[in-house]
Amino acid sequence: MSSLVKCECGAEVQDVNGPTHRYIGAIPGCWAIYGEVLAREYENVAYMRFHQLTVDSYAGQHPGTPSPQSIQSVTVHLVSLYHQLELQSNIDTIRNAMQGVTKRKGQLMWLDPPTSFGDITVLDIHAAESAEQHGQLVHRWAESVWQAWAAHHDTIRQIAAH
Repeated sequence: MSSLVKCECGAEVQDVNGPTHRYIGAIPGCWAIYGEVLAREYENVAYMRFHQLTVDSYAGQHPGTPSPQSIQSVTVHLVSLYHQLELQSNIDTIRNAMQGVTKRKGQLMWLDPPTSFGDITVLDIHAAESAEQHGQLVHRWAESVWQAWAAHHDTIRQIAAH
């Protein structure tokens, strides 16, 4: 049995060898659990309704280290959280906003990550026992991640406005 290690998101996961993402800062055990959550969403429309919040929350908790890709990723996903949580934008507006951010590649700056990403992680989402519980947890997770980045809310709002 492998030991537990702490991911940058705060989740304590099994210390395993395995794939990770090229610029998202997750360790293999956390990345594997995220993959299982995504599989559940892809397999069941009742879970899939929360997919964008899931992806944005996970990316917001795993900023990685400064690089053009990670800078763009964090900014895109925080803009999406802003649109969903504060503006209650529809999915077309959210996607357009995200595309707008990707077109500004090279103009974006690294946002210093918070010291804590909140108390909800992908482990909590993974443990959900129903689509309803999954949705409730994903919404709480998204709110928690958005609040963790509060020091950069004004910057994200300005980026989203352009």
